Amino acid sequence: MNKNLISSTIILGCFLVASIATLGSLFFSEIMEFVPCSLCWYQRIFMYPLVLIFLINLLYPDDKIFKYSMPVVLTGLFFAFYHNLLMWGIIPESATPCKQGIPCSTEYFEYFGFINIPFLSLFAYSLIVVLLVIGQKKAAK
Repeated sequence: MNKNLISSTIILGCFLVASIATLGSLFFSEIMEFVPCSLCWYQRIFMYPLVLIFLINLLYPDDKIFKYSMPVVLTGLFFAFYHNLLMWGIIPESATPCKQGIPCSTEYFEYFGFINIPFLSLFAYSLIVVLLVIGQKKAAK
């Protein structure tokens, strides 16, 4: 086995997080009928392929998973962080791409004063980043 290979347990964790996030977003839009805003769509665009990337790496492991998944994850994380800055009132609504359709500041639910759909996305992307970094560090040893 290649010593630079990220463990399959880490990749499985990334796959599960991406799968839960993908299924959750589909649940919110298709079952709960929450209309996604533009920033939500951008976050989905970068989360959905991660499911396939991690699944393929589970089936056919290679040592380049960090290099080709991290740019996708970081781009999605950027959109999730930006969306949360908007939800927290740090960025004004006028600085968002949500000019038509549903406003990006729409809050369908909130738990504990901070858990909402954009926060769940930020959490998922952050967890994937942490898992990949841990896996990469372990593989480098």
